[in-house]
Amino acid sequence: MADTHSFTSSFVLDKAHFTECYTQSSTVEHNRKTYFKANILTVFGLFILLFTPVNGYAAWFVISLGLLESLSIYYHQPWWVFRQMLSKAANSEVTITIDDDGVLTESFYDKRKILWLDVNQIKATELGYVIFFSVGKNISRSYLSKATLSAQAQTLIESQAGFVSAD
Repeated sequence: MADTHSFTSSFVLDKAHFTECYTQSSTVEHNRKTYFKANILTVFGLFILLFTPVNGYAAWFVISLGLLESLSIYYHQPWWVFRQMLSKAANSEVTITIDDDGVLTESFYDKRKILWLDVNQIKATELGYVIFFSVGKNISRSYLSKATLSAQAQTLIESQAGFVSAD
């Protein structure tokens, strides 16, 4: 008979949890390449304003789009956390069960299971794990905080990471 492992814990989807999720799993970088589109829009708007006879409103609109794009990149984290806090799931309790089949998350609003067979990669971060998994043809990711996991659950996740392809 196979030895089965099952670990259950719960946590609250609060601002601290959402902030940790973002900081540990975000791929947004603040460099020149990230701001390229915003800079192009702003320069193009200035060019229209200064060197063409086009209505100034159109130029200011393009300049405003460039500035708005810059702000959306710069404030990406607080905006993402704010949107999560506005969701109906905010401040609700989530129960997570990790077993030999996968990771089950249950709350009042949602119930999802990530099977280990669907997992493409598990990336260990300083404060948790980012699990990359397939949903149809798409690759999704989910974050698990080490603060809510027992040492045995972390060992199970790390043992499963050995069976999936590494980056």
